[in-house]
Amino acid sequence: MNDDIDRELPMAVADTLRDREQTLAVAESCTGGLIGAAITAVPGASDYFDSGLTTYAYDAKRRHLGVSREALDEHGAVSEPVALEMARGVRDVTDTTWGVATTGIAGPTGGTERDPVGTVYIAVSYAGPWGSETSFSSVSRYVFDGDRATVRARTVDQAFEDLLAAIDGQPLRESTES
Repeated sequence: MNDDIDRELPMAVADTLRDREQTLAVAESCTGGLIGAAITAVPGASDYFDSGLTTYAYDAKRRHLGVSREALDEHGAVSEPVALEMARGVRDVTDTTWGVATTGIAGPTGGTERDPVGTVYIAVSYAGPWGSETSFSSVSRYVFDGDRATVRARTVDQAFEDLLAAIDGQPLRESTES
């Protein structure tokens, strides 16, 4: 695991998901598996972590996550619509409570005026209980400074922070015991 990644964040995710008895899957593009590596560095990750998919290519995003050809064609892989479809896709194909996705331009090349090197989209998707109409997805755009390793490490940390914020915004499920 990259030494620049905050080691406390994956532990906070672990504790939070365990306490809530919820599960997580991740779909990574620009981070190339770093989120999954950070999660599985915490002992007992199998209690809450289902899987991590590194879907770097357009076809991988479409084939494994159900990202639409239209979203990829119209917006490109580094976009809000694609990040949302990735997070929803990984959540739904793995049947987990939470899906997190990252897509971005880590550099050193590939940036444009609109999306410079360091542009990253992080999406979080929640699967509420059937019939509750509480499922949701959100996405945020970030522009991180630094070299490729720094952009990727900051993306991992931000993904954990975004996930924790989303979890904290959800009420605990009420116990059915009396």
